[in-house]
Amino acid sequence: MHSLASAFVRPVAAAALAALALAAGPALAQPSASATKPIRVVVPFGPGGVADLTVRTVAHKMSQSMGQSIIVDNKPGAGGVVAADAVAKAPPDGLTVFLMSNGTAVTAGLFEKLPFDTVKDLAPVSTLGYFDMAVVTAAESRFKTMKEFLDYAKANPGKVNIGSINVGSTQHLAAELLKRSLGIDAQVVPFNGSPAMITALRGGQIDAGVEILAPILGQIAGKAIRPIATMGAKRSFALPDTPTVAESGAPGFNVASWNAFAVPAKTPAAVIERLNKEANAALASPEVKEQLRKLGVEAQGSTPEQQAALLKGEIQRWSEVIRQAGIPKQ
Repeated sequence: MHSLASAFVRPVAAAALAALALAAGPALAQPSASATKPIRVVVPFGPGGVADLTVRTVAHKMSQSMGQSIIVDNKPGAGGVVAADAVAKAPPDGLTVFLMSNGTAVTAGLFEKLPFDTVKDLAPVSTLGYFDMAVVTAAESRFKTMKEFLDYAKANPGKVNIGSINVGSTQHLAAELLKRSLGIDAQVVPFNGSPAMITALRGGQIDAGVEILAPILGQIAGKAIRPIATMGAKRSFALPDTPTVAESGAPGFNVASWNAFAVPAKTPAAVIERLNKEANAALASPEVKEQLRKLGVEAQGSTPEQQAALLKGEIQRWSEVIRQAGIPKQ
């Protein structure tokens, strides 16, 4: 569903992987008496992607102050359900942490029934960072700005196509939300993965595409594709000259991917507080900020309460997009 762990960040991951090699083992700490036991962070994406590298970056920094080891347990697939369920049912002792994401919120609205309650069975700790999404066109496209795309779409109802990856992914739902927010009659065309979508874009089979920015920065830099808008509340640090969707015809539009730490719901408040403190301290360090920026991620921590509010708001928003788009429950 959420493509963070696919063949991502090829232009930036090589250097990041080398820098993060030491983070594959020791990393996080258990804020209790059992300081010799490792913590397991369950990541619902495969190794080497943005989410995995974000975890290893933050956890490695946390280990330096907490003196605890971590095991990164990659459990991709099933929309993150398997990974989230493993954490929701784990002992609430602070030794099992879940890498939550906006995909977690999407899953809550997309599945008819889950083996856990996303809000009640998982306790937020802190957000880790946000990464932008973008609307892109082919380098040779007639649409060189979002205004040109929007003007044409409004003048030619039903004649423009917007590509994304598979149905129910964050990118797919963001594309559905985009066309509704812009008030255009456009067809969202899902593809089986980012490479297929980019190939169709460059081949002229679709007019625009919606994708997470990090994995396509190399193609943007190489001028194979052109960004016409980013989808967050403010301009991306990676593309400061590219306007936002909110600036381009949909005031208030704000869609960004995010990652966060969560633990089983009955984890003691003192344990959550310590993990929150250490995560925020790591995210505030200049070296972590720089490493995450190289991945296209803007480091940003939060309180558990702020993360809980974010999760509830995202579940509500994406559930409504799923309903309006007529996507059947899984």
